[in-house]
Amino acid sequence: MGFSDLPSVDALADQVSTDLRSPLPRPIVQALARDAIEEARRDIHTGTDVDPILLVRPRAERLAALRPDRVINATGVILHTNLGRAPVAWEAADVGASQQSGYGNLEIDLTTGVRGGRGAYLSELLMALTGAEAALVVNNNAAALFLALMALAAPGTAVVSRGELIEIGGSFRLPDLMAASGASLHEVGTTNRTRAADYAAALDGAGLVLKVHPSNYRIEGFSEETGYRELAELAHANDVPFVADVGSGLLDTRTPWLTGAPPTWLSQEPGVRQTLEAGADVVLFSGDKLLGGPQAGIAVGRKNLIKTMKRHPVARALRIDGSTGATLAATLELYATDRGSEIPFWRMASASYETLLERHVRVLENSSAAGTIVAAESVPGAGSVPGETIPSPAIRMDTTPDPGWKHLIAADPPILSRRRDGALLVDLRTVEPDDDQRVAAALADMP
Repeated sequence: MGFSDLPSVDALADQVSTDLRSPLPRPIVQALARDAIEEARRDIHTGTDVDPILLVRPRAERLAALRPDRVINATGVILHTNLGRAPVAWEAADVGASQQSGYGNLEIDLTTGVRGGRGAYLSELLMALTGAEAALVVNNNAAALFLALMALAAPGTAVVSRGELIEIGGSFRLPDLMAASGASLHEVGTTNRTRAADYAAALDGAGLVLKVHPSNYRIEGFSEETGYRELAELAHANDVPFVADVGSGLLDTRTPWLTGAPPTWLSQEPGVRQTLEAGADVVLFSGDKLLGGPQAGIAVGRKNLIKTMKRHPVARALRIDGSTGATLAATLELYATDRGSEIPFWRMASASYETLLERHVRVLENSSAAGTIVAAESVPGAGSVPGETIPSPAIRMDTTPDPGWKHLIAADPPILSRRRDGALLVDLRTVEPDDDQRVAAALADMP
């Protein structure tokens, strides 16, 4: 190909746009086309023959695949971090959307017409549901921890067990966050054993005691940790605040919103209410994990400490927007009105094996695809209740896993399945029943 054979930017952009399943804005396609033509010119200079369409097409396809899009989650991972963690209830999503598409009473008291406190209603809901004296909501749980360290510990010392210095997704490390907050880290104990005496030896002049519930791992075997109640008593005896980061956001270990006894897979998960009752001064947790709401970081606890956090200058930089606050409030209202079982996470997690089996059989029959119903396991996901699984059926497809996985992800909307132990599994626990027919249709022409 010579210089005279190169297409114009607009001609190349037109050719690329017709090939894309998901449309891209014209200026983006033109920019990609322009870059591809320039690269082709450089290649021609060096004697390499490159068609610019072969350069630009994969780049455009990848960018189009990055556009926010709805997907069907057939992985069996309920809180799938890569897919946005907890899907919120439609009722809550509608409330949030109404705040984005119009005006709302974000910071106005409608009884007086004067400026009101942002998040006041959210705080009341959280106080009622957890028994806390006060509450504060920021944009994620890392932000809640960061703010607690800055407001309650810095420039002093935060005492934490060496076994709780966690790293979670995205290379987020607790020691790095603590250093950025201005608080000094004081590690106590060992990786697998931290006793009350270890904490006691470090409390002189400490700013706070921090206990972090492991989000994505579990230490088993020769191990020991200091419980919430014992640690609270020790901290209070030394006039040091005790902050507990319970992470996943299980409001109450009794799960009163579910019928019957609490699920066995929750047996090792601390509840927010119970942690406060054990004596924690501030409890931190996520909004988009077991709580089943939007991304948020929530702090509940003693009024004076939450007030100190609210007044810190960084609190404004970490606050949530009005739409997220409205969505979270609507989610909490479901718990407050005995409708917590309607929250998608809990509806999916508590679905019976028998009900799911019927759906799997129906989807496989409707698709006429080559596959088998097998016993499998779903997981809560997002680092919640690590090591625990939920028995579930799944469709094991009679196909080579990688081509089958790519076929499903190319569907409209894309369907994410699970490749495991040399097999392709489709788990409907995480699929809305209304999407079963879409899954069947995609399976019907499985390669």
